[in-house]
Amino acid sequence: MGELEKLDIYACALAMPNPDNPLCDEWVEEISRHIEKSEDDEIYLVGHSLGVPAILRYLEKAPQGIRMAGSVLVSGPSEKNENKKIANFLETPFDFKSIISGARRFAIIHGDNDPSVPLDNAKFLSDRLDGELIVIPGGGHLNGSSGWTTLPQCLVVLKKMFVYTARPATLE
Repeated sequence: MGELEKLDIYACALAMPNPDNPLCDEWVEEISRHIEKSEDDEIYLVGHSLGVPAILRYLEKAPQGIRMAGSVLVSGPSEKNENKKIANFLETPFDFKSIISGARRFAIIHGDNDPSVPLDNAKFLSDRLDGELIVIPGGGHLNGSSGWTTLPQCLVVLKKMFVYTARPATLE
């Protein structure tokens, strides 16, 4: 977020409710609550791990007329797995038509050796969302446990999105 502040861009990290026992509906509500406060702004959503399906579920249900400028999805699951803790985020298939109508651009960033979320999940999202896929060699889950305290690839892709969305609407 510090790098975005240097560019005079406001950024905030949401404190998601009940991180030890996450519920998708609560996380989607938290995203919605913050977007309602800023719906006239150009908004980019960035999510890591469970933040990814939470963003996708938000975009599925976003009110008509609200469209995010872009979304960066990092190390996120896109299909059910044996982890019961996250099952409520992935109970039903995603409605990609609604999701795509909720954001102008997507990028997916994933480690090639993520022990928590297989790379196939990122490839699936990239295909369905027509999003840029950025694979980080040796990235693991792209979190502190994997040695990542910053993710410069995210800043690079956000800057590309800023340039894209700064174009006049007729060029989109």
